[in-house]
Amino acid sequence: MEQLSNKKNLLAFSAGVDSTALFFMLLAKNIKFDIAIVDYGQRKQSKDEIEYAKKLAKLYNKKCFFKKFATTSKFSEKKARDFRYKFFEEIIKKEKYQTLLTAHQLNDKFEWFLMQMSKGAGLVELIGLEALEIKDTYSIHRPLLNYAKKELQEYLDKKDIKYFVDQSNFDTKYKRNHFRTNYSDKFLDEFSHGVKRSFEYLNKDKNSLLQKVTTYIKDDLTIFDWNGDDENIAIRLIDRELKRRGILISKATRDEILSQKEIIISDKIAISITPYQIWIAPKCDKKMKKEFKEKCRINNIPNNMRSYLSTIDYLLWN
Repeated sequence: MEQLSNKKNLLAFSAGVDSTALFFMLLAKNIKFDIAIVDYGQRKQSKDEIEYAKKLAKLYNKKCFFKKFATTSKFSEKKARDFRYKFFEEIIKKEKYQTLLTAHQLNDKFEWFLMQMSKGAGLVELIGLEALEIKDTYSIHRPLLNYAKKELQEYLDKKDIKYFVDQSNFDTKYKRNHFRTNYSDKFLDEFSHGVKRSFEYLNKDKNSLLQKVTTYIKDDLTIFDWNGDDENIAIRLIDRELKRRGILISKATRDEILSQKEIIISDKIAISITPYQIWIAPKCDKKMKKEFKEKCRINNIPNNMRSYLSTIDYLLWN
């Protein structure tokens, strides 16, 4: 957590075990932060959680940002998540926060692992949540990924710190809760030490897989140098870069990218895979001058990159 000492931090707070534990751990480390909380209005105790958040903020001299979830359609976990992160990003932009702190912990990471395994997934998808995720204007830090939920609850109970238990977390009609109740929590209660070590090894393996790739970034243009032999590495690099840009792609889209090699996805991102490089840039339809087109042809620039490159004078500074 020490790397957060000189940052302007915003904590995603819920008043549950995880975020309450992180709140007091940050206090113990003298790390400055403010909090943000959403009232989803799905439970009676939501109002009590909001009041508790405001009380803690006042007591420890923190700003407390609050927003009520409002939708005319049926509530869903995805809608709630989208609403939550949009709210956080609005605050981050307005108040110039550098990091968003979330209280995801080992149980969350292991649940994700099991859910992805049940669908069929590769190494990158299985690992899922990472301690650090870089966004365009801020970073997401998850300092609790090496703590089991049981450890966090024991930490709060030992210090006699109040927290709320969301009873909807036990409703197994939600897939994540099904995995939590029937598999992950029971397994971690007995084998959390081994699971922690396994995730450490898996992260090292993933980093080794991609560490030798040369990356070139300017403006919204990203270029990876690669040897053209391993398509698995290619799609992993593309997937990682798209996540950085806030875009998640399905297996079908990954397969389509590898099949077509030159493609526009989500109607906004151009991707091109050549024998020696992978290009990623915003989709652009700007008309180009004849001279620029000719330079692109001579330099073997992928077709779907040329229009965007003309807007940043790529051939002048490359």
